[in-house]
Amino acid sequence: MPRWADETARVFFYGLFMDQSYLASKGIRPRESVIGYVEGFCLHIGERATLLPEPNCRAYGLLMEMAKNQVTALYADKTVCDYVAEPVVVHLTNDRRLAAVCYNLPAAKLTGRNPQYAAALLALATKLGMPDCYLARIRSVAELVDDQATSAR
Repeated sequence: MPRWADETARVFFYGLFMDQSYLASKGIRPRESVIGYVEGFCLHIGERATLLPEPNCRAYGLLMEMAKNQVTALYADKTVCDYVAEPVVVHLTNDRRLAAVCYNLPAAKLTGRNPQYAAALLALATKLGMPDCYLARIRSVAELVDDQATSAR
C-alpha cells in the first residue's frame, strides 16, 4: 500500500505512463484511473509523446489521482524532466469535467522519431479500450513516424 502525501494531484496521462504496471514498477499506485479526454490538444510523437494545442482536436488518456510527491518523482527522470505541467480540464464519459494537470513537452523540444514508442502506445491504448476514433489517430501518427524513420535511412 503506498504511503500517501498530504496532497494528491489529478494527472492526465496520454503516453506510456498510462501503463499502470509501469507505474507500479516505480512504486506508484494511483488511487483512481479513468478514461477521459482534453479538448484543444492533439497527440504528437517524436522520441516520446506530447500534446500540443490544436483547435478542434481531442486527446484521450487516463486521469489518475496520485500523491504529488509521486508525480514529482516520476517527472524528475532525465527522459521526461523537460515536460512542463499545464492545467487542463478532463472530460469524463459521464459528462463530468475535472481540473487536472497534464505534463507536455514544449513543441521546440519535440524531436526525432520513435516508431517503437508509437507502436507501444497504440497497443496500450487498444488494451485500455480507448475510442476507435482515437486509436485511428494514434495509428496515423504511428504510420507517419514509421514512414519518416524509414525515409531517413
